[in-house]
Amino acid sequence: MSTRRPIRILITTTAAAALAGAALSAAPASAAPPDDAGTETLRVATYNLSLNRNAPGQLVADLSTGANAQARTVAQIIQRTNPDIVLLNEFDYVPDGLAVDLFRTNYLEVSQGGADPVEYPYAFVAPSNTGVASGFDLNNNGVIGGGDDAFGFGLFEGQYGMAVLSKHPIVEDDVRTFQHFLWKDMPGALLPDDPNTDEPADWYSQEELDVVRLSSKSHWDVPVDVDGRTVHVLASHPTPPTFDGPEDRNGTRNHDEIRFWADYVTSGTASRYITDDAGSTGGLKPGSSFVILGDQNADPLDGDSTEDAILQLLGHPRITDPLPTSEGAVEASALQGGANLAHEGDPAYDTADFADTAPGNLRADYVLPSRDLRVLDAGVFWPVQADPLSALTGVYPFPSSDHRLVWVDLRVHG
Repeated sequence: MSTRRPIRILITTTAAAALAGAALSAAPASAAPPDDAGTETLRVATYNLSLNRNAPGQLVADLSTGANAQARTVAQIIQRTNPDIVLLNEFDYVPDGLAVDLFRTNYLEVSQGGADPVEYPYAFVAPSNTGVASGFDLNNNGVIGGGDDAFGFGLFEGQYGMAVLSKHPIVEDDVRTFQHFLWKDMPGALLPDDPNTDEPADWYSQEELDVVRLSSKSHWDVPVDVDGRTVHVLASHPTPPTFDGPEDRNGTRNHDEIRFWADYVTSGTASRYITDDAGSTGGLKPGSSFVILGDQNADPLDGDSTEDAILQLLGHPRITDPLPTSEGAVEASALQGGANLAHEGDPAYDTADFADTAPGNLRADYVLPSRDLRVLDAGVFWPVQADPLSALTGVYPFPSSDHRLVWVDLRVHG
């Protein structure tokens, strides 16, 4: 059944518990859950699966049968990694949860390529800022309208949205969304500066600052009941720090979208400014367990993000970085060369296969648990070419996505 709320939509089904995932090869990219997995073991994943489409209604049309090749491929990757909770980035928002219902029914719950089906009785979707018209000339090109003048880049409302799928119950009444939080309301925000004027932080007019939202999509706090223990899924997808000019409006926004979670999980004054879409203030309750998920569009050492963007999370005292790796990423970096040859970061940590000229392959996707959750294992689904499963990730043009699914196994104590 479906429950519609003003800001959020929670979808539940009466499906039985999910079938166990297929046994996979020993490569880190395709590791199976631990043999001793029990009620306290939780596999959490993030996957930018590029199921965004170019027009409203197109995703629903593509998912209405089980024949879409890309959807079958990304579904198989999810089946073979078999996470208990997974955040889907670049999954167009469709009201009433129709798209996510179709994806579950026609793809995830049907064997793909011999993998065991997987069932997610619980799902959360909510509106995205992408494609929502601002009414202002936010890119300062003299014309109002189009994706670049929306609150988040998008050709239609909900493009590049998000969805959370879970085998464990979502605590609907405690979900918090931050779609409407204004960028200017973050103390010390890195508001972009027009380099052609002497005034600081003046890319946006005061009238624009009164409406410009921080989240390019949204920020969600989705509590999940894991055998009596609440784990907060903190989901987001910050804007890429590119596609702008010397004002770096996307780079600074990316930084502050990431900073939002760093402040949210910090008790005391750091999070007091935060207000959710229902009007409640403050950050996460001290001592709460959480996992920050999403394509953060920021690499610790390479790429175009601001120098410390992702370090705000990786260096946070409440957060563990499991450092998931894959052999496929190392192989791809060596074979593709180009910008990868000048990277400072270890290619084993890469999660996205970007253009070889620039920026090269990067670590962009993260599963970052709170320190009270013990990390058992972690990996990136990026098989080497000798592995038959490498057909699922492939090379450009990709059969699935330019991003790879990232998973972490956690021990949750009741």
